[in-house]
Parts: sequence; C-alpha cells; structure tokens
Amino acid sequence: MMGHAATTPTPDTATAPPLVEARGIVKHFDLGGHFLQRERPMVKALNDVSIAVRRGEAFCLVGESGCGKSTLARVIMGLLDPTEGEIHFDGTRIDALRHKARRPFHRRMQMIFQNPYASLNPRRTVQQTLEEPVRFHFPALSDAEVKERVERVMVSVGNDPGWGQRYPHEFSGGQRQRISIARAMMVDPDLVVADEPISALDVSIQAQVLNVMMDTREKHDLTYLFITHDLSVVRHFGSRVGVMYLGTLCELAETATLFARPRHPYTRILLSAIPRVSTEEMQPPGLPGEVPSAMNLPSGCVFHDRCPLANTRCSAEVPKALPQDDGALVACHAVEEGRG
Repeated sequence: MMGHAATTPTPDTATAPPLVEARGIVKHFDLGGHFLQRERPMVKALNDVSIAVRRGEAFCLVGESGCGKSTLARVIMGLLDPTEGEIHFDGTRIDALRHKARRPFHRRMQMIFQNPYASLNPRRTVQQTLEEPVRFHFPALSDAEVKERVERVMVSVGNDPGWGQRYPHEFSGGQRQRISIARAMMVDPDLVVADEPISALDVSIQAQVLNVMMDTREKHDLTYLFITHDLSVVRHFGSRVGVMYLGTLCELAETATLFARPRHPYTRILLSAIPRVSTEEMQPPGLPGEVPSAMNLPSGCVFHDRCPLANTRCSAEVPKALPQDDGALVACHAVEEGRG
C-alpha cells in the first residue's frame, strides 16, 4: 500500500528519552442521570493507561473503535482533562498547568484531525488558515516573514504555494489533509498527534498522505503519536505500537516485534484479521461476542469474556503489563503463566 518500507527505529530513537509521557491515565465521562440514582452513570473511557513516546519516533496506538485511543490523544493534547494521572512533556508535568503557563507547550504539540472536510474553516482562505497560528505564536514576525514561512512549509509537504488564495471547498480530501499537515507544521512542533488522519480518505490517496507524513517526519525531526485502527498502516508507519482494548493497554512493542511475535490474544486476533493477498493465508478473526459497554466494565481482565485463553484468574484479577525478553510489555495472565 505504501511507497515506504516499514519504519525501523534507529539506535538514537530506541534509546531516546521520552518526549511525552502519559502516566496512569484514567478518564471517566459523567453522563449525569436522575438525582435519585445512587450512582451516576459513568463511561470509563481510560483505565490506568501509561505510555511513553520517545523523541523522534512514530508511536502508533491501535484498537477497535471505542477502545479509548482518541480519548488518550485528546488528554495528551490538553483537549480533555484526565480524571486521574499525569501528562509530562519534555520532562515537565503539563496537565496541572494553567492555560497561560501551558501556552508554550501548545506550540510544540500540534494535532491533525480525522475529518479533513470539517477541520478547515470554510470561510478562510488557505493562506489565512496557515498564517493564523504563526501570527499567534510568533507575533514579532513581519508580514513578509510570515508569508515566506507559509510558502516554505507548503512546499515542504508537497503542496502548491499557489493554493493560498483558494478556499477549502475547492480541494479534494487528500489535498485538504495535506493542508492540515502544513497547518500543524507552521509553528515548528516537536510532537504531532495524528488522530485517524487517513480513515476518511479514499484508499487511492491514503498512501500519498502517509508518505507526506513520513517525509515530513524525516525533514523536521518530528515525533508522531499516530492513532489508527488499521494495522496494515502501522506496519509501514510505526516504530512502536500500543494495542488498546476497552480503555486498557494490552500490549506494547516495537513494530517488527509485534508483527513477528504477537503475544496478547487480542493482538493475535487483530493481526489474523488483516487481509492478505493469498486466500490460503487468510484466517477467520475468531473473536466471539461484542465489545462490552464502557459503562459496565467486566471484572478482572476486560478481555476475558471474549478471550480463548481465559480462566478464573482472568475474570477476577486485573493483569499487569509485564516486560518480555525482547522488550515488549504484555498485560495478560495467560502469557505470564505460559498458557499461550
């Protein structure tokens, strides 16, 4: 699908300190309810999730819709406040900062959203859209310097600088998403959080947008947190992968390790469902039932009622993420006990 080979972490990236860390993140959404209810209904979107994204890597979060990966991205970006836990950026805890104190970090953390048709203001030209963050974060720049920056960034992501006087409705979905990438790059960020950035695009142009993102990472020394449900994309784009299910982190590993030796039963089922060219290689997903409600989480391991390896311990005890011999982290009693 992609023109690039799979991303392999360099020694520098593999040993780099984390640029952003989420520590023990819990996020519950209060749904209100009747005043006579003893307990208010609560969506438990994230349940003690911890990740550390190294500087310079492309860290991918994968899982089915509703698993909490987009919620985690928004907590990291400060669009949502965590119920519990901490967010650290470049060694500083930022979730507890007031808005003004957090402003310098806003410039260093940018986001690309899923829907390119909704993320650009239809009343602003492309030039106005791209100039706005520059003028806000770099008020000392002259008009000429701002325009020069817009042109330079547009060219760097493969866009025509002549697009500046046009409006979003004049562009295709792929072109709009490339404009969104340019907008994120306008303020020289360190981290770009991309939330399903190609899922709303035609398959024919998904590879084009991904290649632009990969090239931009190399040119600008970017760190990516890439949210997706498509493991075939992860294989080509990611340096490390975190697999989420129902608000918990099941497995975390280098991309090559995860695809060569998946350990968690949920990860194995996800990988078995990737379409393959040869029908002889295709295997049924084998995942019974439906994802439980995040309002009423299963006891113990949240995956136990759908897991082919579950036993009584799995239904009673929440598994801890334990390190493996190749550096992976796996939260699974069956793996810990060698039942897999």
